[in-house]
Amino acid sequence: MQIDSLGSSGLLTQSQQKRQQEHEVQNVFSAMLAQVGRQGYVSAEAPEQVLEGEQSLTKGLQRTWDSWFTGELKGRYAQASSPEELKQSFGEIIVRAHEEGGYVDPKGFLQKLSQEELAVVQKVQSLASPIRVSALTEEGALNLLLPPATQVDLNNDGITQSGVANGIRFPSSNTPAAVVKAWEETTEGMSFAEKAMAEFQMMLPLITANLEVDENGKFVRQYEPGDPEYRNPMAEAGYSYVAATKDRLDSLEFRKHEIPADRYERQKSFWEKFQQSLIQNGAE
Repeated sequence: MQIDSLGSSGLLTQSQQKRQQEHEVQNVFSAMLAQVGRQGYVSAEAPEQVLEGEQSLTKGLQRTWDSWFTGELKGRYAQASSPEELKQSFGEIIVRAHEEGGYVDPKGFLQKLSQEELAVVQKVQSLASPIRVSALTEEGALNLLLPPATQVDLNNDGITQSGVANGIRFPSSNTPAAVVKAWEETTEGMSFAEKAMAEFQMMLPLITANLEVDENGKFVRQYEPGDPEYRNPMAEAGYSYVAATKDRLDSLEFRKHEIPADRYERQKSFWEKFQQSLIQNGAE
């Protein structure tokens, strides 16, 4: 995989290493999903390019899972007990799911797992409650069998469901490659808190589209996935990420005198930089 930007020493920075691991695991698992007729990450490399460099898809799944998990031992899995055992056990579940049709019929496969194996899945996915397979949707079940960095928004409603938990993430599996590249360029070096706030702001069109207010602007209700009124504007024809950055800048300008000057300047600089990167990468 080609890395476009390197540190001054010629070595990958920590954030670039993490991004490379995420791309690799997304590429391989998306190629696997494509083989069973499912959409993985639209920003992933073409399946034939990914598989060309792998000895076998099964080994590729195991290799990239191991690499990604190891990279998360100081992050997501820092408090995990017996991490090597957890890595090996979930790796075995991944291989079984691939060989036994688990990615075609995820609920059917999960129903065959023992309570001990379901506990492994629960730990890997950081779920608060034990898994009750009968309560899962197709998307929720599928994502339990995927590494967290590769989970997909199967029905493109803007929500990535893992088990019965709903999450909003940006970029998601449906974010165009040009937008992902622009986002990574713009957020390089940002703190976790700064990046999390920017991700939340990128998802505001989805959130606000599903809020109903009265004539006085008072909150009435929030539409949930499955409601007839629910919509994901980011999946609608004509949605523009460039226009979304303009909306963020306009909103920032409107609130200029309500926020500290230094925060205003930081946010303005970020959204202008992201907008320019989107344009340079050919994003709409």
